[in-house]
Amino acid sequence: MMTRSPQGRTNRLTRPSIAVAAAVAVTAGVVAAAPDAKTAEPTPKLSLIAASTSVTLDSWKDDPGVYLDLGTYLTSENGAFELKVTRKSYKDPVVATQVLRNGKKTTTKALPAGLVKDFSGLPGFAQVSVTDAAGKTVLKQTEAFCPNNASGRIRPDAPAQSKYPQSCPVNPFTLGSVWGVENGWASNTYAGYYAKPVQLAAGTYTAKISVTKKYRDLFGIANKPQTVKVTVRERSWEEEEGSGSAARSAAPQSAKSAAGHQGHTGHSGHGGHEGHQQAADAPAASAHAAHGAPARPKAPAARTTGAAPTFNVGHGPYPPAPPALPWALKKESLQRQAFSAAKVGDRPGQTDGSRQAPGAKPNAKRPTGKATVPDVPKPDLRSLPAYGITVSDGYEDVPGKDYLAFSANVWNAGPAKLVVDGFRSPGKELMDAYQYFYDAKGKQVGYTPTGTMEWDPRPGHEHWHFTDFASYRLLKADKKESVRSGKEAFCLANTDAVDYTVKNANWHPGNTDLSTACGQENSISVREVLDIGSGDTYTQDLPGQSFDITGLPNGTYYIQVLANPENRLKETNHKNNSALRKVVLGGKKGARTVKVPAHDLVNAN
Repeated sequence: MMTRSPQGRTNRLTRPSIAVAAAVAVTAGVVAAAPDAKTAEPTPKLSLIAASTSVTLDSWKDDPGVYLDLGTYLTSENGAFELKVTRKSYKDPVVATQVLRNGKKTTTKALPAGLVKDFSGLPGFAQVSVTDAAGKTVLKQTEAFCPNNASGRIRPDAPAQSKYPQSCPVNPFTLGSVWGVENGWASNTYAGYYAKPVQLAAGTYTAKISVTKKYRDLFGIANKPQTVKVTVRERSWEEEEGSGSAARSAAPQSAKSAAGHQGHTGHSGHGGHEGHQQAADAPAASAHAAHGAPARPKAPAARTTGAAPTFNVGHGPYPPAPPALPWALKKESLQRQAFSAAKVGDRPGQTDGSRQAPGAKPNAKRPTGKATVPDVPKPDLRSLPAYGITVSDGYEDVPGKDYLAFSANVWNAGPAKLVVDGFRSPGKELMDAYQYFYDAKGKQVGYTPTGTMEWDPRPGHEHWHFTDFASYRLLKADKKESVRSGKEAFCLANTDAVDYTVKNANWHPGNTDLSTACGQENSISVREVLDIGSGDTYTQDLPGQSFDITGLPNGTYYIQVLANPENRLKETNHKNNSALRKVVLGGKKGARTVKVPAHDLVNAN
């Protein structure tokens, strides 16, 4: 494919604006108590239910389209519904297996070949049909379903926490994922970000939602469609802003104010794990309303997909998007499309997704005693092939030059997490960095010096970077070095679920949020962690995520992403740190193009 950014600016990747698991108050058609253990079926019993018989959806005049969040859920009883989704390599297709647990016994059931083509969910799972007041069918479509979607308990004796991850990953080079609906829980069937808004005029409708036949047959789901009355109302920001001081004080804040001031708690930054567009689209879930009339953002989109909002915070020059609220909670405030402190927040019995994962705290003091590297499990750093590849002019550096920009990810295949502490001596600009090692019980049993950390003041960064974590190189067709990026320092955070099927993978990593994981300019110490199964993506709109190709001839090149280039970090394997992505440069100066061939079966630039 040939790509060139309009006006020379890079195309921003958009990864789902993803919402956290919520305490969903599901009432319709719910089993009141756990089934008798003696009569429990060996496989989970799945049911489609509706949380309410009616919903109100908004269509905004300046951003038309209605998001069909109809409040239907898939429940799981008699055990958890669990799927393991993997591919052996990028040359192999994605396959899915159902995992069945009966006490201590675990069995698996292979799902049909070709059923799942990526890691974003079960395609064509829900059938949605909408009729107008006259009975005419105005919409008929199928939607994908991510079992890890915004979810909650359906009975009080269900597990308090779901053990499953909070998203279905969409990084094109994901290797493995686990999807599940916890026993006694329900997951929203709404496809969220993956579903496009539909065009429905203001008025009343009837929606019929059902599970498609292939999935009913495959998982033994009863054919019981749900019917929901739908009211579509047209709204505009002009009307909202003119409706009085009460509306102004409760109206959504701009994404920038919700995310924090530029370069402060919202970090304007770390931004770019592909959540940028939602920064302008999603409603803020701030703990307090803005003073006076807020800045006018684009109309909010009611997206309810399945991961913690922290996964929408990445390395980029834009504030992180506020989380979308789960339908059942958002229903409370549909009258104003505004979220006040009285209605939302993380507190006992209610989680709206606004809470940010705290950064792991470093040790109070730098380590003492003799540095040792004990014989315990260590991390295994690996690189994903570059993606999000495009050509731009020199807007970020020197105008008039041509740059090849790209996104890159380094991940940890385990079996141990990577833990690096930085300690700052008073008055010094650099922190001294140390890598820590742990035994099987999690006890720290050793450490070793591993370089430094430096403060990066550039817009889109503004946090502490661990030096020599990775490097980027543009290689000629013979795979010898041609151009080397100046970027080698990184803030580590678990932004992408790359492979949650590896040994010891942590499905709920703690520091998915860079604004809390990478410190402030005046920090005295910082702890950065890359957990098992997760990776850290830097997107192509950041300084340093590009090569100057102004003087390079057209032809074939390879983008190399190289983890741990100086072997400063101790790993289980140093031989799998490199990943290459083929690109073909064309065009002429000021109008360069790039063609990105498929990488084996992955056809994503």
